[in-house]
Amino acid sequence: MKPIWKWILIILALLLLTVGGVLWYYGRNWKPILETKLKEVVHKSSNGLYTLTYDDLDLNIGLGNVTLRQVELIPDSAIYQQMITNQSAPDNRFHIKLKALKIRRFSLWDVLRSRQLYIKSIFLEEPEIHLMSEQHAFNDTLSTEPKKTLYESIENIFTSVNVRDVQLDNVKFTYSKLNAGKSTGVELNKVTVKIHDVLVDKTSIGDSSRLFYTKMIDVHVPGFEYDLSDGFYKLKFDDLSINTKDQNLLLTKFAYEPKMAKSAFFKQKNRNITMTILKFDTLRLEHLDFKQLLEDRKTIASSVELKNGIVDLSNDKRYPKYPKNKIGRSPHQQLMKLNSLIRLDTVFVDNVTITYHEFSAKYGKEGSISFNNAKGNLTNVTNDTSVLKKDKFMRADLSAKIMNSGSLHAKFGFDMLSKNGYHTYKGSVGAMNATAFNRILKPLLNVELASGNMKKVTFDMEGTDHRNWGDFRFDYNNLKINLLNEQEKGKAQTSKKIISFLVNQIIINDSNPDANEIYHVGKINYKRDPEHTFFKTLWQSLLDGIKQTAGISPEREARLTGTAAKAQEAVKESNSAVNKTKGFIRGIFKKKDKPKNDDEK
Repeated sequence: MKPIWKWILIILALLLLTVGGVLWYYGRNWKPILETKLKEVVHKSSNGLYTLTYDDLDLNIGLGNVTLRQVELIPDSAIYQQMITNQSAPDNRFHIKLKALKIRRFSLWDVLRSRQLYIKSIFLEEPEIHLMSEQHAFNDTLSTEPKKTLYESIENIFTSVNVRDVQLDNVKFTYSKLNAGKSTGVELNKVTVKIHDVLVDKTSIGDSSRLFYTKMIDVHVPGFEYDLSDGFYKLKFDDLSINTKDQNLLLTKFAYEPKMAKSAFFKQKNRNITMTILKFDTLRLEHLDFKQLLEDRKTIASSVELKNGIVDLSNDKRYPKYPKNKIGRSPHQQLMKLNSLIRLDTVFVDNVTITYHEFSAKYGKEGSISFNNAKGNLTNVTNDTSVLKKDKFMRADLSAKIMNSGSLHAKFGFDMLSKNGYHTYKGSVGAMNATAFNRILKPLLNVELASGNMKKVTFDMEGTDHRNWGDFRFDYNNLKINLLNEQEKGKAQTSKKIISFLVNQIIINDSNPDANEIYHVGKINYKRDPEHTFFKTLWQSLLDGIKQTAGISPEREARLTGTAAKAQEAVKESNSAVNKTKGFIRGIFKKKDKPKNDDEK
């Protein structure tokens, strides 16, 4: 072997020995240095609020690996109280426990040469994270002193910190909200969190593609159930997935529902107040701005999807209702009153059934009306006035099967900037059998439709806080009604045959156009009852159109109510069917009213 190669081999051997010696030295002597530095960084960057403890630290400089076991990040309550006094306390504190913290493939050479820390991966084993939230008024006011950024907290040690991947498995997360000495909380178990490309340097805080210095946060939360603080409702879902890179949020099998049965709900409330059930197989938000949501409490998304769900609303008139003035509380007005900004380009509705139930105090039965398989969209759903100045209308275009029978198509327009709640609604209902409405008429009004062919309904309406007006058209034939007797226990319900016959013959038009080939158009000008909700006002307005097209003028309706009572009295007092009929007809045909135009017939 030539002398030159011998020297090369000797030099390489010396280098390897030197490097090995250095690594051995630092592996033994840098451990206490690193321990001291870690605790110093945590303490200093948090202004003394947090202390880092652990049972063991395993350091391998050669491989760039660090493992800490039984790690705990502990907030100091005494320091926190001092920070409250100094008005420098954050609203949120963390208490974190880890079975192990594993840091892999960091470069000591980069740290020594340029104070840059690069880490390939960090794994947190069985984390327990307790977030304590306590709102302070001084954090809501504008401070003249700029807050210290994370980079400013570490710049004396590192010029940059870059972590490629962070993973947290089997996370137990507890959230506690402290208010006036009371604590309420939420607990999540078996959460998985993946974080990609964390960068802390002088430029990363201004990088709009990053959220909390990261390129991506992916969160998966399995089954969750939470009792709301009102004591009556609970929230639950099967799965929650969040991805900040794709800007998506997905909830599956989401439910907002009472904790108890309907009868127990109203008994405990002891009020006729609407009980609500919301359930959706899929609730998805696309292109959700997480940064605005977390930092400014603004909900901004391109779309929301509600798929395969039910909306169930119930009232029970056996319990007292405490009337309230509903003026100014229509859906679009309530949206404008929210404290937080909402801006949703489109809300998609797909296969959602909406049902309203009402229990009658008078007849002791529950009636319902349903809108099945509702689908369509809402656009420009926002309370952002800067957006509304360009287009002030929120719009809805929806279709459904009313009573799972006739095809309903309705379009709404809501003037979001209107001072008096201006809105429009127009639509149509296709052909259906009118007897489908007995599901709500019999239990609530003790009336049934014996027959009736609905050919078409169209309406074109406008409204404000105080009245609704517009045109209503109703094409139908063979309409017959039965006024029913109150049902005796254990017996079939019977009809008031004589009264029903006279009502069908004299009071209502059995078709439109009627027997005289006169077509009746409902000219609606309905004054709102201030205690009625937006949707009840909408229904009462359309009901006014139905009455007009069926020939039931206000005078005829009043006479129907009064003479029906008289006819019942006549049945009891007379054995003659002729006398009963004559007395009833005389009551109807008293000529005290002014002549009626075609619209009132």
